[in-house]
Amino acid sequence: MSLSTDASPKARRGRLLTVWTPEDQAFWAREGSAIANVNLWISIPALFLAFAVWQMWSVVAVNLPNLGFKYTENELFWLAALPALSGATLRIFYSFMVPVVGGRRWTALTTASLLLPTIGAGLAVQDPTTPYSTMLILALLCGLGGGNFSSSMSNISFFFPKERKGSALGLNAGLGNLGVSSVQFLAPLVISMGILGPWAGEPQMTTLSGAHGGPVEVWAQNAAFIWVPFIIIASMLAWVGMHDIADAKASFRDQAVIFKRKHNWIMCFLYLGTFGSFIGFSAGFPLLIKYLYPDIRPLQYAWLGPLVGALARPFGGWLSDRISGARVTFWTFLLMIVGVLGAMFSLPGDSSPGNFLGFLLSFLFLFFLTGIGNGSTFAMIPVIFNTLAQRRHAAGGPDGQAQADAEGSKESAAVLGFSSAIGAYGGFFIPKSFGTSFALTGTPYAALIFFVVFYAVSLVVTWWYYSRRRAELPC
Repeated sequence: MSLSTDASPKARRGRLLTVWTPEDQAFWAREGSAIANVNLWISIPALFLAFAVWQMWSVVAVNLPNLGFKYTENELFWLAALPALSGATLRIFYSFMVPVVGGRRWTALTTASLLLPTIGAGLAVQDPTTPYSTMLILALLCGLGGGNFSSSMSNISFFFPKERKGSALGLNAGLGNLGVSSVQFLAPLVISMGILGPWAGEPQMTTLSGAHGGPVEVWAQNAAFIWVPFIIIASMLAWVGMHDIADAKASFRDQAVIFKRKHNWIMCFLYLGTFGSFIGFSAGFPLLIKYLYPDIRPLQYAWLGPLVGALARPFGGWLSDRISGARVTFWTFLLMIVGVLGAMFSLPGDSSPGNFLGFLLSFLFLFFLTGIGNGSTFAMIPVIFNTLAQRRHAAGGPDGQAQADAEGSKESAAVLGFSSAIGAYGGFFIPKSFGTSFALTGTPYAALIFFVVFYAVSLVVTWWYYSRRRAELPC
């Protein structure tokens, strides 16, 4: 797609859009749609790279024992979980930055920041004597990729009219989420070849896991270094091709009103159940396979789950635009309970090796549902906060309508960002729950029971506030 548009000069100053009214159908048809789509299709690859870097340690941690790093199971789960902890915390900050700094500037700068963890990790994995504390710092730095999601979703929400937000956000997040499965799929390929040349470092000798493993030569650093050139390109593309929206400017104080909104906290809780499950299962799935089924090579299968979840997310947004985000979310949580029970019945036990196929299919089903739920919960947020704004200004006439549109748009964007921050903590709690469950009981059974309870509570909350016949805010 060409980055040039025919926008009116009066409506633009350089990369700043001084007039932006996507709800005006004439404006949208004349120039709004083209500009919005340019920003969306630049945002997607930048977000893809952010997710790849964020989940890089889910792959790196699996390979460390074979490279000579002497870490315990719990230490490896810590490395897989820490990027989610720092990423979720950064999302709280990032979620408010687009209206303060501008979407174009912030996207370019945050994408460029991904060079820090990729170059650092690529250097560290080449030396088995690298201190564990250094690895922890590098894992925390990968959270920079996690932070990008909230600002990316907040930014894209400003560009599209209400009836297209669900689909646009679903595309941005869904295709961006493909970075998770891509890093898990590509890592085994790129580390097996010296494709980056001598500047990337010398190969290491390792022993592959699985029944047919053996000593081989690998370039473990390639799992990190492979993303460096693409990060540079995406940063430059965002800087020269995206736009800032003048009307989207708001201070932190303006946006902080969402902390007084009850439905902000409810949606944070629900998004923790959907996106938190997606990113948490993505981080913990490779190590879970490694320790439950030692004859299986985890990275041959682990990438399938995030791929299924990422591809399902746009469908969840599309389905919600046509049916009801709350209804889709309700059924998602109900079926997620079924998926967890299926995984529990497939676990190995004292007298059983377990059923790996049943375990894999149960988790693929869970990943699919998290993708649907990711799209449906994010489709609910603009409807909820635009409805609340309309109710507050219902008696204000045309001026009240305009104020309601502005408030609803800004609050929706802030909640999209903030809820994504809270939801991302699932990427820490889920792998840590697995690690703690293994440490205390030798199995992930206790963690899975907790997930069933959490999804049951989420189902009831969705039904009560949003999907029942006389719900407070049907959406």
